Amino acid sequence: MRSSQFTLCAGAVLAAVLVPAPAALAASPAATGPVIVTNNEDSNGFVTVTPSTVAAGGEVDLRVDVCEGERAIGTSEAFSSPAYFNPAADGGLFAEARIRSDAQGRDYGIHVKCEEGGGNAKGNVTVVHHRTEPTAPVHAGGGGTAQLAAESDGPGTPHTLIGLGLAGVAAVAIAGRSVRRRRRNGSR
Repeated sequence: MRSSQFTLCAGAVLAAVLVPAPAALAASPAATGPVIVTNNEDSNGFVTVTPSTVAAGGEVDLRVDVCEGERAIGTSEAFSSPAYFNPAADGGLFAEARIRSDAQGRDYGIHVKCEEGGGNAKGNVTVVHHRTEPTAPVHAGGGGTAQLAAESDGPGTPHTLIGLGLAGVAAVAIAGRSVRRRRRNGSR
């Protein structure tokens, strides 16, 4: 029982040492949060964009608090159509906008014009471009997983190192257990 506990603990320590935290955080696409763009010279408000970085074809939430009325229109070269703002439950105005699927990966300006009472706001959204076509021929019978299999290169170097380290720890644990058994059996 002790050797299995030792093997488990050693494996956990080895994994923690070999997998750096920045690599684990970089793998998360959800690491982008809202961005508040401060007032620009020719605007009297700002647009809050969530998420601030989005893939082409994705959606963003927009919020403004500069408008006196209940309606506004937001436009951007990145949007597939204008964003129409309505009152938000927690104050200000809210809209959703879809990013064009053919949008290039770069920063795009957003302009919001209040329909009542004047006023406008500006902001930015960053569009990232992800490859959506398979990089290898699609194998028959793969269904929806064919594209994922085509894009996957298999386990990388960190996974290989972790596997080798865990195999080494297991080998040492098994060898130690065998030595103990021989000693116990030999002393009788």
